[in-house]
Amino acid sequence: MGSSQLIRRLNAQRVLQQMWHSEPTTASELMEVTGLTRATVLALCRELADHGWLQVLENARQAGTYTKGRPALRYAFRQNACYVVGVDAGQHRISASVADLRGCEVGYAQRALQSRLHDPDQHTGAERQQEILAIVDAALEQAAVAAADVGSMVIGVPAPVDVEGRSPEGLNRFWGRMNPGLVSMGAEYGWDCAVENDANLAALAELNSGPAAEDSSFAALLSGERLGSGIVVSGALWRQPRGSAGELGMLELVNGVESTMGLGWWARHLAQDAIRAGAAEGSLSGLRADEVQAEQVFAAASRGEAVALEIIDELADRLARICVVLTGLLDLDRIVVSGAVAPALAGVVASAKEKLSAYMYAPWLDIATSSLGEDAVRIGAVASAVERVQERALDGEPAERKMGQGSRATS
Repeated sequence: MGSSQLIRRLNAQRVLQQMWHSEPTTASELMEVTGLTRATVLALCRELADHGWLQVLENARQAGTYTKGRPALRYAFRQNACYVVGVDAGQHRISASVADLRGCEVGYAQRALQSRLHDPDQHTGAERQQEILAIVDAALEQAAVAAADVGSMVIGVPAPVDVEGRSPEGLNRFWGRMNPGLVSMGAEYGWDCAVENDANLAALAELNSGPAAEDSSFAALLSGERLGSGIVVSGALWRQPRGSAGELGMLELVNGVESTMGLGWWARHLAQDAIRAGAAEGSLSGLRADEVQAEQVFAAASRGEAVALEIIDELADRLARICVVLTGLLDLDRIVVSGAVAPALAGVVASAKEKLSAYMYAPWLDIATSSLGEDAVRIGAVASAVERVQERALDGEPAERKMGQGSRATS
């Protein structure tokens, strides 16, 4: 690429980046924010409109914002130029969103997996792929979006993922079972496809949730069935080529934690132990061990039931020790407890804050629960998919329609 072509491409990226997040605007307004000449702005807007990224609206006089002289053309970003798909492919539940290029959801589907599919040793990789594809198809149907109009799909999995979208086998067969070559699934539709660690996507969702996160350093801690963390340092998601940044296997060596099972898992299993030992009281005493859920434990604690409060205290101590490990290594500003169980963990988090001072000096550290709940990973997947479209926007037309004739295309 020659220097003039490179400069033109960089200028086009500046204009498109500005338009991506802006209201309809005129060439004069674009000149002001980009510093480019009128001729350059007009030529680039025409080019971006020809490629489907912008649309020309009625002139500013007709819109009521211009009264004298030659009427100015107004340009708007086409947020439906193509669509993206974000998938949370968990162990027990899969959900998928179809969204436009500003991340606004237009379709959604989810499915709780059959109990056999909860066990990674009881299903094949092909079966897991088919489950994901079926839910993606349902989300596309609900959105009334054709597969040919999708530009990118990002799938979140509970496993480390390297830069090529693969998860290691290593000591943990679970990882490979959760990600059995999922990066190849885009070929089913002719889409760009990426696989990412679920905690990284939860962190990305938090990063995009408000301006307070833009320059901060924090960990998004998925805390339901298994622990995982996505790390943001100085406002950027921390990724490593092998995909192991934020993995928490070392917690098995930490006194008082000694496990990578999540807070939801521990709440359920500690309650089960109490029921089997005949120590449960109140609402928990009326449950069988095999039917108790974490939410019931948290509800019992809110009513002041002693056994449930003891469980909350143990969970808070675990969380405080986990925060010490993460903050001690990375000097973080915040720990955001994320995932479906997060809304129920306010009491655990409050207690963990009190316990933290006994383990380390970190008066600045904020420990909070995420407001995104079970949607965090899927929201992050959508944001990541939008980023991928944005990065490749000048390589071709939206969704590369000539590629979007996959065998599973929906109408």
